Amino acid sequence: MGAAVTSHRGDEAARAVRILIAPDSFKGTYSADEVADAIARGAESAGHRATRMPVADGGEGTLAALTGPLGLETIRADAVNPWRAPCRAVFGLGADGTAVVELAAASGITTPHDGPRDAVTADTYGTGMLMAEAARRGARHIVVAAGGSATTDGGLGAIAAIDDAGGLGDTRVTVLTDVTTRYTDAARVFGPQKGADSATVELLTRRLEDAAVSLPRDPRPIAGTGAAGGFSGGMWARFDAELRSGADFVLDSVGFDAAVRSADLVVVGEGRLDGQSRAGKIVSAVIARCDGVPVVAVVGSVGDDLGDYRSRFTDVVVASDIDAMIRAGAELRV
Repeated sequence: MGAAVTSHRGDEAARAVRILIAPDSFKGTYSADEVADAIARGAESAGHRATRMPVADGGEGTLAALTGPLGLETIRADAVNPWRAPCRAVFGLGADGTAVVELAAASGITTPHDGPRDAVTADTYGTGMLMAEAARRGARHIVVAAGGSATTDGGLGAIAAIDDAGGLGDTRVTVLTDVTTRYTDAARVFGPQKGADSATVELLTRRLEDAAVSLPRDPRPIAGTGAAGGFSGGMWARFDAELRSGADFVLDSVGFDAAVRSADLVVVGEGRLDGQSRAGKIVSAVIARCDGVPVVAVVGSVGDDLGDYRSRFTDVVVASDIDAMIRAGAELRV
């Protein structure tokens, strides 16, 4: 199971490998912090030098990954869930005026709700409430991590909430996403996983078409505007939001490029490594920045469609619990 990394250094140097551990969360089971710490504990027990750098791709875990590097204070605020039931949600606010909002905090597919989880009525009003509250508290730049939404409202709910609160003033907006889906394709691509059957997908698509022509500018030709059920497109059209790769934004913010220059080995991780991992996910973004540094993947499971992407890693280790992650870290070898 151990990762084999060839080295021509002396025995003592080989024992003290500098390992940069940069996993995403194992969604629904372990946070990126927990995964990084477990692998690092194993590596340190074997005499290696481990740097913990939990990351995210613009979805779940993005706020946690950025809280330390950006010096964010956690703010708890009133909001509503995707079906307008009152809830409390958190966002991060830094002294420099940067706020980080996870769309899933108020508008997520796993947000608690006692009633029907209807794909048609779900909207992003709660996320707009959090954005407006961040601006009210002095945010000059709001970064929204757009993953994990329950919604296909084209961002109209969030726009309504922001307008109801008096707008954002001159606060900049950046939306982090890992997809290239266009605005009116959002229902077809993501609707089924949010509970939409084929008839509902058609209804939601027509609604997005109507929304597109009602906005100040048309988001339909722009790649990435379909993220979070069109939320990113609504923000782009109404607030001139910048659309950025969530993975690249996080890696820039945590100082990955500087850290990898002094690493002998990089460890990545996610709950499932499969064919989708190469398409805008954090694992592919990390590999692109490693510039010859070997990469080992420690993952919860491996998909049958991984194919030739397997060759991008020095080793792929399946570790689905904390003890297995510790063992995986201890068995990294030179």
